[in-house]
Amino acid sequence: MRTPRRPDVTTLELIGGAEALELELHSYDKRWASSYLEHQRRISDAVTTGKISIEHIGSTSVPGLAAKPIIDILVTVDDITAEEDYLDALLDAGYELRVREPRHRLVRTPTRDVHVHLFEHDDPAVHEYLLLRDHLRSDATDRALYEDTKRRLLSKRWDDMNDYADAKTDVIMAIKERARAARGR
Repeated sequence: MRTPRRPDVTTLELIGGAEALELELHSYDKRWASSYLEHQRRISDAVTTGKISIEHIGSTSVPGLAAKPIIDILVTVDDITAEEDYLDALLDAGYELRVREPRHRLVRTPTRDVHVHLFEHDDPAVHEYLLLRDHLRSDATDRALYEDTKRRLLSKRWDDMNDYADAKTDVIMAIKERARAARGR
């Protein structure tokens, strides 16, 4: 484990405050993959300091899964506290800072259709995102369960997208437990 350049933030900073959003599921759209590739290039062209990796995560990364039409991208960096290595470059590339919290930053497009989650390479959250994505790509039963859960939850009004995300936690945890079992871990 490396030593960060400086202490990380200790609280959640939600730039712009809570946002009430109309959330709606869309059938899987093959254009989501090409949108991801466009942003992957945009990010890799912008962030030139240090080593980064870029992955398409979230429901739009799972063929056949209905999703909110928001592309989620996972970017790992060497040091999350060294924002000068990545944040200014992403802001210059047209993204806006939305979340700054311990071990995580989130930037997004002004139209809110792309969310870029930033973590350090060895952050446990990285493995968890990829575990869920890869399992949903390969397991039709859990993919259907996840989609049904999202449809049920989206039939309610949510004052904040984070509340909607939190409501999915139990199902996501159960799916990831099955994913670990399937991998023999």
